[in-house]
Amino acid sequence: MNANVLVIGLAGGTGSGKTTIGKAILAAAGEAHALSLPQDAYYRAQHDLPPEARALINYDEPSAFDTDLLIEQLDALVRGEAINRPVYDFSADNRSDKIVLLEPRPVILLEGILVLHEPALRERMDVKVFVDAPPDERFIRRLERDVRERGRSAESVINQYRRTVKPMHDLFIEPTKKYADIIVPEGGKNNVALKVLSAYVHQFVHQ
Repeated sequence: MNANVLVIGLAGGTGSGKTTIGKAILAAAGEAHALSLPQDAYYRAQHDLPPEARALINYDEPSAFDTDLLIEQLDALVRGEAINRPVYDFSADNRSDKIVLLEPRPVILLEGILVLHEPALRERMDVKVFVDAPPDERFIRRLERDVRERGRSAESVINQYRRTVKPMHDLFIEPTKKYADIIVPEGGKNNVALKVLSAYVHQFVHQ
């Protein structure tokens, strides 16, 4: 990997506080020095499936992601090359035709529920962080987010949580905590952890 690039893996269950931690890291680095690479932008395209079939897909297990593309684009950024990052349309349960142009930056924040699950992703990370939070708090945050930001009904969010989100968290996400260099209890409410991570990133950018 490139010694001039810092790759931070930020994992944790849905609604654990990854977004708050991620924003603090990006702010510490500065907009000109950091970018976010969200794993959930890399859900597989499903243009061949009707909407009712796409709604039944398990989106909380590893094969739901196009990890090969994520690794390919992460490597390109580390080499100093720009990428066309995919965009996922959560209201349609499918990849959008839109793309986002990302220019390389010294700090890359790789964030998602299962970024620590894949060995090929872990070996590309300089720092691995797992954000933790109580299950009831995580569920409430997910419910609020999916209804407000992703055009979902409360009933569909609850059904999905029972059917796949909770079982997949226990099976795939929670076990990846053992790979973390840093575990952040209480998510974005952990001010000490926020300060430590922010100071580390700030020092890397300005050294």
